[in-house]
Amino acid sequence: MCRSSPTLRAPLPPKQSPRADYAIPLKSLPAVRPPRPLLAFFAAFLLLAGVSAAAEKKPNVLFIALDDLNDWIGCLGGHPQTKTPNLDRLAASGVLFRNAYCAAPSCNPSRTAIFSGLPPHRSGLYQNTQKMREVMPQVELLPRYFSRHGYSSTGSGKMLHYIIDPQSWDDYFPDKATDNPFPRTFHPAQRPVSLPRGGPWQYVETDWAALDVTDEQFGGDWLVTKWIGEQLQREHPQPFFLACGIYRPHEPWFVPKRYFEPFPLEGIQPGPGVKEGDLDDVPPTGQRIGRNRYFAHIQEHKQWQQAIQAYLASIYFADAMLGRVLDALERSPHRDNTIVVLWSDHGWHLGEKEHWQKFTGWRIGTRVPLMIRVPKGAPGLPAGTAAGGVCDRPVSLVDLFGTLTDLCGLPPKPDIASRSLAPLLRDPQAAWPHAALTHLDNPANYAISTQRWRYIHYLGDEEELYDIETDPHEWTNLAASPAHAAKLAEMRTLAPKSIAPVVRPPGGAGAKK
Repeated sequence: MCRSSPTLRAPLPPKQSPRADYAIPLKSLPAVRPPRPLLAFFAAFLLLAGVSAAAEKKPNVLFIALDDLNDWIGCLGGHPQTKTPNLDRLAASGVLFRNAYCAAPSCNPSRTAIFSGLPPHRSGLYQNTQKMREVMPQVELLPRYFSRHGYSSTGSGKMLHYIIDPQSWDDYFPDKATDNPFPRTFHPAQRPVSLPRGGPWQYVETDWAALDVTDEQFGGDWLVTKWIGEQLQREHPQPFFLACGIYRPHEPWFVPKRYFEPFPLEGIQPGPGVKEGDLDDVPPTGQRIGRNRYFAHIQEHKQWQQAIQAYLASIYFADAMLGRVLDALERSPHRDNTIVVLWSDHGWHLGEKEHWQKFTGWRIGTRVPLMIRVPKGAPGLPAGTAAGGVCDRPVSLVDLFGTLTDLCGLPPKPDIASRSLAPLLRDPQAAWPHAALTHLDNPANYAISTQRWRYIHYLGDEEELYDIETDPHEWTNLAASPAHAAKLAEMRTLAPKSIAPVVRPPGGAGAKK
C-alpha cells in the first residue's frame, strides 16, 4: 500500500521591511506666463508630438518561463487529473501552439538557444555541463538586444541555467550582482524526505513532500511573482522587456500542502503515455537513454504514485503563481500594450519509455507548452492575436528571439537562426514549410518534428519514426517498416547540413539538472 507524501512544517520567516518609493519634492518656483501666441504654438507642438509618440510606442514584453513542464496542462490534454486554470485562460486569450518543441531536452542548451537565437547545432552548446559564457563569450542575449533598442530589460527567477548573466539585464531580482537567480525558498532541514538516495547517480533534488507553510512562507516563486507584479504596477519611461522565471515544477517537488489536496493519492493515475514494453521496438541507444535507473528505483520504493501526485501539485502551484502575474497585468496600466509569451524549457518523463526526468528525444521530453498573446497595435502584428487561436504547425522555441523582434518592430538580429512566428500568430493555419529540430547531448543524436511525423536519429545511424497523428505517444516505431521507407528517407533530408561539434568545458563534470 502506497503511503502519502509527508507534510513538513516550517517556522515563520522573519518579517521583512516593506519596500518604498521615495519622491523628492520640487522647490516652489515663481510662475512665468509666456505670450499667448507662444502658448498656442507649444500646445499644437505638444499635441503633434503626443500623436507621433503614440504611433511609435513600442509594446512591452512579458516573457514567462516555467521549468520542466511537459504537456500535463488542461489545454494540451497531457494528463486527465491536472489543474491549470491560469495556463488555460492564457492559452484561450491568444494563440496556443500545440506542436512546439525545445531546441534541447535539458535546461542549459534549451535556454541558451532561446536567449541567443542559436540552436545547439550552431552554437556547439549541447549539455548542462557547458558554460554559456565559455562557449559563447561575446554573444548578445535577447534582453540586452532589447535594451540596445530602447527597452528596459528586467527580470526575476530562473531564466538562464542557474545564472543571471548580469551584463544582459538592466535590473534583476534577486540582485543581479550575485548572479544567483533564486530568492529565499523554504526547504526541509532533513533530506531526503520521500525518495531514498539510490547512489551518486541520483540527482539530489529528486524528492517530494507537502509543506505545512503558506505561499509567502515558502518564498521562491511567490517572491518572484511578487516582484514581477510590482514592476507591472509601475509607470515606465521606456517600453519594458520583463522576464518572469517560475521554477516549479522543477525538482524538488516541495510546495505548500494545499496544492497537494486536490490530488488524493488513492486516485492518482499514471500519464496516458505509459505502456509496458514500450522500448521493445526502440534501437539500443534509445533503450540505454530510456532506462536511466530512476524509474526502477522509484517503483522499488513504491513512490510512483506519490511522485505523480507531487508533480501535479507542483504544476498546480506554478499555475497559481502564473495567476498572480496575469492578475497583476490585468490591474496594471500596461494591460493593453503588453505582449505575453509563456514557454517551458523542455518536457519531462514520469515513466513513459521506462524513463524519468528529461534528456530524451521523444515527444514527452521535447514537446513544450507555448502561448503567445499580442495586443492590437504591435508593429509586427497590428491586428494583434485573436482569442482562442490554436496552431498545430511544428515550431521551435529558438524562434522566440526572431518573433519578438519582429512583433516589436526592432531590426532583425543578424547571424542568428531564429525565424518569426508572426505569420502563424496572424493565421494559425498559414502554410509553414519548416520542421522543428531538437538536439540531445551529442551532435549525432537529434529529433526532427513535422506536423504529423517525428524522426529520431542516434549515433551509429540508429533510427525511430513515429506517426503522431495516429500514435501521439510514440508507441510504434515505424523505422523498419517497408511501407514507410519513403517517409523515413524524406525525414532524413530535414537534418541540418552542418552541425557544430560539442565545445568542451574545461572542467567536464558537475552538471546541475
